[in-house]
Amino acid sequence: MNRNSLYLAVAMLAVLAVGLVGYIVYQQNQQPSLEIRVDEQGIRVDGN
Repeated sequence: MNRNSLYLAVAMLAVLAVGLVGYIVYQQNQQPSLEIRVDEQGIRVDGN
């Protein structure tokens, strides 16, 4: 593997890592902002 191929592989892995982190952040922000819990203490509704 020559040096240019190595640089290309490292760059592709870096782009993949940045894309994966961006996707995870996007999915975290898409979670519903209303949460309903039923437990021993009763019903709780938490909204943002």
